[in-house]
Amino acid sequence: MVEVINMPRLSDTMEEGTVAKWNFKVGDKISEGDILAEIETDKATMEFESFYEGTLLHIGVQEGETVPVDVLLAIIGDKKEDISELIKGNETVSKEETIPVTEPQSTTETSSENEAVTKTETNIPEGVEVITMPRLSDTMEEGTVATWNKKIGDKVEEGDILAEIETDKATMEFESFYVGELLAIGVQEGETALVDSLLAIIGPKGTDVSDLMKNFSNTASVKEAPKKAETVVVKEAKTDTTKPVSTLQTKTTEGGRIFISPLAKKLAEEKGINLSQVSGSGENGRIIKRDIENFQPVTSGTQTYAPAGEESFEEVKNSQMRKVIAKRLGESKFMAPHYYLTIEVDMDNAIASRAAINSAPDVKISFNDMIVKASAMALRKHPKVNSHWTDTSTLIAKHIHIGVAVAVDEGLLVPVLKFADQMTFSQIGANVRELAGKARNKKLTPQEMEGSTFTVSNLGMMGIKEFTSIINQPNSAILSVGAIIEKPVVKNGQIAVGNTMTVTLACDHRTVDGATGAAFLQTLRKYIESPVTMFV
Repeated sequence: MVEVINMPRLSDTMEEGTVAKWNFKVGDKISEGDILAEIETDKATMEFESFYEGTLLHIGVQEGETVPVDVLLAIIGDKKEDISELIKGNETVSKEETIPVTEPQSTTETSSENEAVTKTETNIPEGVEVITMPRLSDTMEEGTVATWNKKIGDKVEEGDILAEIETDKATMEFESFYVGELLAIGVQEGETALVDSLLAIIGPKGTDVSDLMKNFSNTASVKEAPKKAETVVVKEAKTDTTKPVSTLQTKTTEGGRIFISPLAKKLAEEKGINLSQVSGSGENGRIIKRDIENFQPVTSGTQTYAPAGEESFEEVKNSQMRKVIAKRLGESKFMAPHYYLTIEVDMDNAIASRAAINSAPDVKISFNDMIVKASAMALRKHPKVNSHWTDTSTLIAKHIHIGVAVAVDEGLLVPVLKFADQMTFSQIGANVRELAGKARNKKLTPQEMEGSTFTVSNLGMMGIKEFTSIINQPNSAILSVGAIIEKPVVKNGQIAVGNTMTVTLACDHRTVDGATGAAFLQTLRKYIESPVTMFV
């Protein structure tokens, strides 16, 4: 849906605005609440937020250009929307010719409303400023005063928040551009008034503005909300988080006041964050939405301290190896439909067998060597796991080449043990140590990393109890091996101390069905739990 955004009237006296800066360019994605642009009015430079989501399709006013209120500012919509007619129709747009976003009111209604908010000829006392209901969004026709932050007789400074005003889109803070005493209030809390209705009068202390109030009629424009409805309105203004609260905020830095966007203020109230502890990242230190979302208090004793520092990144160029790893793993994850099967293996016999084997002179094998051997022998009994998918057929390998994942500084390499099912534990261990050393020293040849039919990834030696891996294409499966954990187990109906290891098989569902993967794991378990069977 196309949304036409016109130059808003951001203050009660604004007749035209200048785009100081665009924060987005045509083609950019816009989210609700994003700051579209910074607009200079006759009084201040303000941030103007988007109330819509979509793509920025057109910019009607370039940076540095000044146009009257209601002239086409921008168009937001779906990327493929045709907006040529909208742009053409707004080439010579004026305030009277602006394309309305909402349905226009009838001639009769418009006429009576204009009469209701027209101020008769009268002399305004010196120093007195009449403030009317501002049009705070491009589609706003009327506003409701949710809260007055000042009462009659209070001193008002430039930049003070006079009131919170509910528009057709959000609740916004309305600032004063004048200094003086609040002499009169034209719209009470809970009342709704048309744009340009008398909102308030500010001037020198003690000035009589009774005649001015009489001559500025809001009779037809002010609607008093019913008592029950008033309660609901105020409550919604405090709790509604589906719309951005902020659209504009004066960028002044004087005085000691904490400068914060209304949306950030609302989020801070909801989270119970002390604003004095938050550092603003907006212009001139203004607190904005992301400062509240990223706020992390540091607690010491009974006091809370806000950490201060500079956000920075270290840019590390992706090596060719890292790029290839990312490409291949991404292709595997999104191309092959992965599923995972996990079992827990009793390791007591494996521990005893390894200790007995390593007691022989000049022999030292690892649990990983035993797992690689068990995997190779299990593949011999379940050849469908030792396969890979092509567009025309499934290739079941008659040979068994086990890839062993090795971590290196720049990522992960997988050297390959050719015909691993024919190797002894010692031969597997020696080959793995040689290939891992070459991998870490960047001396592996392409031939030593090609041709795997199955892969083993072992993070158990790093204390990882259980994990899943991405299949190393074109393999159909990869085995993830966790740490050996000592814990209470049930043996022969009795609780005893035992050692278990968790392994997870990731399978490509195109080639390996669930029952096939489960049968492979059952065979693997038998070999690992009874290592002597691997010698038979």
